[in-house]
Amino acid sequence: MSLNQMAESALREIGAVLQQALPTEVEAMAAPILAAKRIGLYGVGREGLMMKALAMRLFHLGLDAHVVGDMTTPPLGAGDLLIVSAGPGDFSTVAALMGVARTAGATCLCVTAEPAGAAPERADVTIHLPAQTMARDQGGGTSILPMGSLYEAAQFLFFEILVLDLRSRMGLSAEAMRDNHTNLE
Repeated sequence: MSLNQMAESALREIGAVLQQALPTEVEAMAAPILAAKRIGLYGVGREGLMMKALAMRLFHLGLDAHVVGDMTTPPLGAGDLLIVSAGPGDFSTVAALMGVARTAGATCLCVTAEPAGAAPERADVTIHLPAQTMARDQGGGTSILPMGSLYEAAQFLFFEILVLDLRSRMGLSAEAMRDNHTNLE
């Protein structure tokens, strides 16, 4: 298989995930984000990188968004939202953070490829991105992309489409988002 064929296959796979998730999952995720006073975001590994990318874009929208684990992350409580990623259905750190957030009164939203997993079962809102993760990449994994890359790539594009939807709902321009971008690069 040529590199171009690999790229075409990967793009088809990502497109198929998005086709299944849009627009219902964007709508389900937008409402709690817009209702939240403060938003904390968390994920592990490469999923964590996608959550950091989403946190940055939510900040660009002018929302009070923070990456859990950063030294400047404020506490979450009533009226706040914790967004976690648990592609394969659960991670021990995700479970622990969801427990802390729920005890403090925050709403928990879980983005996952496995909606029957332990983390989505504990969440108030579950966003399903039907993609291969590391939980299903052996003995029958179907993606051309390695391990959990299909899920992570789909997350990135899904989050960017979500941000475009949020920007529209908030009545913001592209320039208004750009004004929130750091000047310290």
